Amino acid sequence: MRRVIVTRPEHDAAQWVADLQARGIAAVALPLIAITACQGPQAQAALRAAREHLAGYRAVMFVSGNAVQHFLEPHSALALMDSAPQATKTRAWTPGPGTARALLALGIPAHRIDGPAPDAPQFDSEALWERVSAQVRPGDRVLIVRGAAEGESAGPGTGRDWLAAQIRAAGASVDFVAAYERGAPRLSSAQQAMAREAAQDGSLWLLSSSEAVAHLREAIPGQDWARAHALATHPRIAAAARAAGFSLVIECKPALGDVVASIESAP
Repeated sequence: MRRVIVTRPEHDAAQWVADLQARGIAAVALPLIAITACQGPQAQAALRAAREHLAGYRAVMFVSGNAVQHFLEPHSALALMDSAPQATKTRAWTPGPGTARALLALGIPAHRIDGPAPDAPQFDSEALWERVSAQVRPGDRVLIVRGAAEGESAGPGTGRDWLAAQIRAAGASVDFVAAYERGAPRLSSAQQAMAREAAQDGSLWLLSSSEAVAHLREAIPGQDWARAHALATHPRIAAAARAAGFSLVIECKPALGDVVASIESAP
């Protein structure tokens, strides 16, 4: 049975491995992005301020489940729920179903969450904007909660600059806050050996981030990826995998059902 290498951050990878194994797929985790809480005093102060002023935003866009988990604490989650009258107009925006599930798990009601349609060709900022653009009015404020690379300021980030431009063109303002930091993982010798093996034995790499592709190349310098196969959940990620040298790159939507179908039909 073909092995699938799940490269999401550790917490997400564990759930994906369990879900894939439940479908009869031989999945193993090799996290290629390390997620940690923001440590710098400026980043922590910005995070506190964003939580305290949550009710002043028309919407809060969470870029991932990690953004949800690191930003929403019990007291701030209430500001997006009906129990907080002063925030009844604040919406929670997500780029895909995984982020929506993270919000639901923290008690945010489904009717307060907006994201791409279930049958959208992609789950990303462009698909999200198709769903939420009508909500935005001149003078509104939108908060984008994202991660930051180590030492990086909380600017737009890949894909978020486009979304911010659309929001501003509609007459609203955009704030960014980093809820967590992303970094390169420290692979053990056993993990490095598994990666080298998976580069040549027909394993299928499940890639959900261009950053993960870069970290993989850095962790295994000099590795030839000409025999490696990948499943990429966005065209940008597929392009990064091809640039790294992967010989077979299949694109698919990031929903579990689509991933499973792509794995099962992969040559």
